[in-house]
Amino acid sequence: MLMASMREIKRRKASIQSTVQITKAMKLVSTVKYQKAKGRAEDARPYFEKMYETMVSILSKTETMANSQLVPGDSPDSAVIVISSNRGLAGGYNSNVAKMLINSELDKGHVKLYAVGSKGRDMLVKQGYPLASDYSEVMDGPTYREAQDIMREVLQAYQNNEVSAIYLAYTHFKNTVTHIPTFIKLLPAETKAEETEKEETAEAPMNFEPEEEEVLDAIIPKYITSLVYGALMESVASENGARMTAMDNATSNAEEIIGDLELKYNRARQGAITQEITEIVSGSEALS
Repeated sequence: MLMASMREIKRRKASIQSTVQITKAMKLVSTVKYQKAKGRAEDARPYFEKMYETMVSILSKTETMANSQLVPGDSPDSAVIVISSNRGLAGGYNSNVAKMLINSELDKGHVKLYAVGSKGRDMLVKQGYPLASDYSEVMDGPTYREAQDIMREVLQAYQNNEVSAIYLAYTHFKNTVTHIPTFIKLLPAETKAEETEKEETAEAPMNFEPEEEEVLDAIIPKYITSLVYGALMESVASENGARMTAMDNATSNAEEIIGDLELKYNRARQGAITQEITEIVSGSEALS
């Protein structure tokens, strides 16, 4: 009985040791990818934050909202660009992005989903969200040109009054262990109240060259592309940071289980030795 128990413990220990080797390897790979993605996200962040601030400043000084890209249509539908990943084993990274849309005020019957990442796509489609386009392959190595492709399709739907609003759901990268699910509205463009108040105190009005609408027609596509690309960079860094943390936790938990199994094995082995000694002594006494 004890020998059978020892064999089972050894089998479980060997299995978990194999798992530890896998989780350590995945952590190493994620660490390398994380360092690269972190650098790209941090390098790109100042530009995209300034683009957003500039857009808010321009809109706060814009007297007329006649531009078709600023005025929402009467469509009941909204476009939502959801950025997740194509791979799992990243803790709650993918589910947190999906839950953010599920828990929002948007009615899933009036949402057109533009998925970037198969994990978030699958979760949301399973919940009944209609899929408009799938850009999951973008997450294998996002580029600015691919962000432009997403922008063109979504903006075209907005200009054709197929949707009356454009939202972006992604994960903001803060540090290795902190990744913040973020849900923002891209169009109709809105100004922050504090920015509007600040600009109202400015002495010089904003002059447009050429005309206001032409300037906005040129800058809004760049504005959306910039935010989408920035969100892609942030999401890639967050994904690899989350996977690195998840694999580190998995390795620690597995090593803790191995320690418990070693203790159980030693106790079982000690029990088996004690039993053998007892049997030898009993046999010796029977023969004497």
